[in-house]
Amino acid sequence: MNITYTHLSHFERGRIFQWRHYEKLSIREIGRRLNRHHTTISRELERNTDSQYFPTYYPNIAQRIAEYRLSERSRRCKLKSVALQNYVIERLKKGWSPEIISGRLTLQSKLPQISHEAIYQFIYQEKQELIEYLPRKHKKRRPKYPKRKQPSKIKHKIMIDERPDHINNRSECGHWESDTVESSDRKSGLNVLIERQSRMTHITKLNSKKSTDTNKAIKKRLSKHPEALVKSITYDNGSENAGHVDINNTLGTDSYFCFPYHSWEKGAVEQINSLIRRYIPKKTDISEISGIEISKIEKLLNNRPRKCLGYKTPYEVFREKRDSISSKKT
Repeated sequence: MNITYTHLSHFERGRIFQWRHYEKLSIREIGRRLNRHHTTISRELERNTDSQYFPTYYPNIAQRIAEYRLSERSRRCKLKSVALQNYVIERLKKGWSPEIISGRLTLQSKLPQISHEAIYQFIYQEKQELIEYLPRKHKKRRPKYPKRKQPSKIKHKIMIDERPDHINNRSECGHWESDTVESSDRKSGLNVLIERQSRMTHITKLNSKKSTDTNKAIKKRLSKHPEALVKSITYDNGSENAGHVDINNTLGTDSYFCFPYHSWEKGAVEQINSLIRRYIPKKTDISEISGIEISKIEKLLNNRPRKCLGYKTPYEVFREKRDSISSKKT
């Protein structure tokens, strides 16, 4: 089975910092939570720790170090031996494409194997006179990936740094975080809601990532709770959250937003997403999962004891809060 390796993301580096620096988790436990091999975590800490004053791992600095290392790697010569360079140049002049050259190299053992991407980079970075031998002869390379879509401009946002302390320190129940778990088809998905203090979780299947579907899911799930247990919702900057004002008007909530690309600022829902991924791995087509199966996953998570709750379950803690409110009314 072929396993595709992906570099650690900025979010994952933020979680490593949180779990290692504050929660003192072991490297193996961090690896399990991120679904990464423990050697990946160990290598990350060794290579990207800032040691200017006192050796400490910081996610932002680690991200910059990793990005710099990647940029430097792209500048290195892709075809290191003269013999390999001559082989590539001769075949290009014969009309072979980089893909054919790369594939042919796999059939012989005298020269090292290289990817067609390495040949393209060799041509465009070091031997531009060879462009004329390429099938399409583009003077500049087209981007490998399409241009990244800019974050949507959501109106009437209140940023997370203005969120009150009683929400930040989880001293009050009724404050939720929302996130979207994306399907492999990038169309359907899951809306995930988690109450910050009790960790009560709601998972709702979405037919699309449109804000109308997300609004409908949030309003349907949270409207079933007493108003005292639905006070605020924290979101990221995805376009599916553009209708947060409509949700506020319906539920009487306040909304707060993480800073762009700072999704770890709503760590509760990000952590529950990692647990959901144990049941629904990445690259799963969520549209093929039934609502009954999603409900089973939700029940498993809400009845799973949590160390941070004194080994009570989210359902037990949330029910205690709800019953307390009901008794005060009577």
